[in-house]
Parts: sequence; C-alpha cells; structure tokens
Amino acid sequence: MKLTPYWLDTAPAFSGAEQGYVEGESDVVVIGGGFTGLSAALALAKKGARVTLLEAGRVGGCASGRNGGMCNNGFAQDYYGMTQKLGRDRARTLYQSFNAAVDTVEAIIAEERIECDFKRTGKLKLAAKPEHYEKLARSQELMASDVDPDSYMVSQSDLRSEIGSDRYHGGLVFPRSAGMHMGKYVQGLADACVRRGVRIYENAPVHEIKRLAGYEHRLSTPRGAVQGQQVLIATGTSAVGPLQRYRKRIIPIGAFIIATEPLSVEVLDRILPTRRNATDTKNFVHFFRILPDNRLLFGGRARFAASNAESDQKSGEVLKRSLYEVFPDLADVAIDYCWGGMLDMTIDRLPRAGEHDGLYYSMGYSGHGTQMATYMGKMMAEIMGGNQACNPLQDFEWPAIPAYSGNPWFLPFVGAYYRLQDLLH
Repeated sequence: MKLTPYWLDTAPAFSGAEQGYVEGESDVVVIGGGFTGLSAALALAKKGARVTLLEAGRVGGCASGRNGGMCNNGFAQDYYGMTQKLGRDRARTLYQSFNAAVDTVEAIIAEERIECDFKRTGKLKLAAKPEHYEKLARSQELMASDVDPDSYMVSQSDLRSEIGSDRYHGGLVFPRSAGMHMGKYVQGLADACVRRGVRIYENAPVHEIKRLAGYEHRLSTPRGAVQGQQVLIATGTSAVGPLQRYRKRIIPIGAFIIATEPLSVEVLDRILPTRRNATDTKNFVHFFRILPDNRLLFGGRARFAASNAESDQKSGEVLKRSLYEVFPDLADVAIDYCWGGMLDMTIDRLPRAGEHDGLYYSMGYSGHGTQMATYMGKMMAEIMGGNQACNPLQDFEWPAIPAYSGNPWFLPFVGAYYRLQDLLH
C-alpha cells in the first residue's frame, strides 16, 4: 500500500518551474501553487499582467493534490438552513457561485485542452439516518424552486439504482457535479500558466512580506526576493511564512483517503452503477467515487487529527473498516493507496476572499476547494483589477477564533463531540 496520493502518483510531474534565483519585479506575486493560485495566475496573465508564483513545495503538492477528486456544486451545509442563516437572497447568490464554479472548471479545461478525465457524473448525498432524508428533502424542495431545478430525491426503496449498499435511507442527487483527475488538472493549470508567461518557482517558501507602499510588497524566500505591485495569498492552511492573521481564522483538519485495486466493470456496476460522486450526511463524513482506472476511492475524516505518514496509515485502517461496512462485497479487495491532506476549515465552513492591509487573499474552502478555488482564483483576478462587485464573499465577516493561534489543540474534543452527535442525531 502506497502512502502517496493517487493523484500525484499517476500524473506527470510539473516540469516548467523556474530554476534560477527568485528576483525581479512583477505586476502580481501569487503565494501558493494550488488551484487558487494557479487559476488566479492564469487569469491575470491572460489579462496581460506579469505574474510570479511562489510555491513552498511542489505545485499541487498540498490540498490540491490530496483531495477526493470531486468537483461538486452545492453547499456542504443544508440549503434550507443556509437560507435561515443568511437570508434567502444571499444564500441563493452564494449557491449560484458554487454552480458557476463547476462551469468555470469545465470551461478552463476546454480552453486549455487539459486532459484530466473531467466528467459530469453528478453527486449523490446519502441520508445516514431516516431523519436526515427528511432534512435533505426539505432542502431539495427549496433548491428546486430557487437555484437547482435539476436536483431530485431518491427514496430508500429506489436507492439500489444508485448504490449497491443497504446502509443508507435515500439521497439527494445534484446532476451538475463532476469528477476529474486532480493531479492531471493541477499539472494542466500550471502548464497553461507557463504558456502565458507566468514565472513559477517551486521550493520557494515566503519567509518575509515587507510592505513598500500601498499594495506594493517585497517578498523574500531562501532563493531570493521579488517585488510585486500586488500580492495574492492563496495558501490555505499553510504553516509556512508570516501568515499568522490567517492561521487564527482557519482550523486545519485532516481528511484521509484510500483507493482500492482496480475493480471489474461488473463490480462497479453493482456498487455505483451511475458512477456518481457520493457523500453522506454524517459529521464523520464518508465520501467515495470511481477513479478513471476503475479503482474505488473512499475517504472521510476517520480521525480528527493532522495528516502525516503515521496518522495517514492509522486513518487508513479506520477507513478500510468503514469501506467494508458500506460495501461488504469488497471485504477481500486490496487497498493500493492511502493518503491524507489538510482541509482549511472556517468556523461556518464558507470560504473567505478579499483584501486586508494591502494584501489580497482567498482561502478557507472547507472541503469544497476544487471548484471554488478555481472560481475564486479567477474572481480574484477581477477583484485585483478593481471589480469588487464580482466577489460573492465580500461582505462576510471573518473574526479570529478566540483562544486560537493556529495550533488546533481542541481537535480531539471536537472529534468526540461530533462522534456523539452522529450517534444521537
């Protein structure tokens, strides 16, 4: 079993990085070589900007290359609940941005001719308990009239048409959602950036950001320094660099994933005949999908813990047991891959984007990063050009988390609380 992300192991490595010193001046310096940073760099370069991108490790090596491979529309939260919290108009506008995000990913893939197995498979949200089905149905009724007329419910009696498991009590289908190969996608984005003249530096962690005037900053790395008229921070949960303001507002939570050996078409037709992305309604969520080479990817929180080799392997054992509970027929199937990554979770599980003290930022995708990171990267190019109105997150407050400085000491207690909630509700 490889403790390597499937996406990074089965995609060609990016080869277009700059080899020399970090130096010179740029119109924009982007910090972070994931979906947000690459999408923003691409959009800015297409507008004619001189762009430098600084990545602490390898392009796509963190969250963008360690996720579940889903490009889903729809909130992580209950839509009806979001209308109660935000108001119906604002919830509708925000939901529409998630719809537009999937469209944006598809459009970039087509325009840049990125071969990454993009398919509109749809998403199936599974009710882990009977009362969860009623909650999903209430949301779907409102979604159908407001924002997502193609969505529909599948009853428990009809669920075998969607999934070969008796564990769930019906589900909600989002037909607009998609799946793709994340490693090939991030590689394609990086190659597209280089074609447009973006200078990408890997292994160039930013250790100092010095404000010169207005939005102009000088950024220093171990490989040299670069000056930018504007700076975009697209780092997510990064523990590298002078980003303490953002660490006080984001909780890094581990997400863990396993992938089976390739399965026969007969087995796939039995367990996921529609090939949809799937996720359930538990706090200790499980999610799964079929990979391009017929493996089953199966992931979830498993444990509220950080991702490292030891933690990933422990979490993999938990996920194997869960996989066999959901699909008992797969009890003898071998697990070929096991890996983890860190989610940049905000308190309300909604992203944040804007400008603070002359620095632009976009992060906090809370497990819905593929499409929203791509979308917000493109939007940040517009925002940095002066179009503030295009920011769907512009009025969201983002206070620091009390008694927190970036070290999530409370995660074991949060995990215990959510385990209890899964038992009780």
